[in-house]
Amino acid sequence: MQATGESDGRKCIFITGAASGIGRATAELFAERGWFVGAYDIDQQGLATIASDIGSDGCLTRCLDVSDKVDYDRAVAEFADVTGNRLDILFNNAGIGEGGWFEEVPHEAALRVVQVNFIGVVNGIYAALPLLTRTPGSLCFSTSSSAATYGMPRLAMYAATKFAVKGLTEALSVEFERHGVRVADVLPGIIDTPILDTGMGHGDDGRSTVTIRDSATPDGPFRMMQPKSVAECVWQAYDSDRLHWYVPEEVEQIDRAKAAGAEPLREHLRKVLERAV
Repeated sequence: MQATGESDGRKCIFITGAASGIGRATAELFAERGWFVGAYDIDQQGLATIASDIGSDGCLTRCLDVSDKVDYDRAVAEFADVTGNRLDILFNNAGIGEGGWFEEVPHEAALRVVQVNFIGVVNGIYAALPLLTRTPGSLCFSTSSSAATYGMPRLAMYAATKFAVKGLTEALSVEFERHGVRVADVLPGIIDTPILDTGMGHGDDGRSTVTIRDSATPDGPFRMMQPKSVAECVWQAYDSDRLHWYVPEEVEQIDRAKAAGAEPLREHLRKVLERAV
């Protein structure tokens, strides 16, 4: 943990996966707008650059594997010591991906996706709920995915975890009203972050060098977006009661289309996959 000054009564946000991409853009945006930032990741070098850019009086940085509940509890306790038990936004953003046909993704790799993308969110909510409950107007916010609108082939485990985050968000948005805590999520499409460089294929089918980045389209719901577009959603969500945020907004069309019937979307994805392979 890097030393920092007190939050001095400023509003506070706790961000996982903060060393790059969406998490980093969110940390920078909130710091620019006067918030105190807790930035957490397993990438120590990335965290060091955040600490340098934001300044020691504006942030607390710490190495954290979100799948480790004991260490997560400790990280939240350390954050509370600095902020005077205040937490205005918990941003569950850490995530990883493993691509490929389901049977070719090693079992241990698939479980690691579950541990980081879903169990990590659960760990964070359990650890942070006492602080959120104490803080008026607080928000529990998580990164889901456009893959939670319709399960994406060759990203099955990733999609499953993001569906789980979306479902948990919906349930807790009702439950946590008892505590005065709002709950929401964002479902990004293709955002220009390092996760896009994750290989789309395990095995020897010749597609191991193909990445999610390669599937971006010139326009529509899967056009390339910048991380700051998601950070702006987090900012807007703090003053809103909206449940699901979509980046870009066209991603919501997939949710709407599936509500009318999942089979046409399945057929569309079959054709897309046939062209890709």
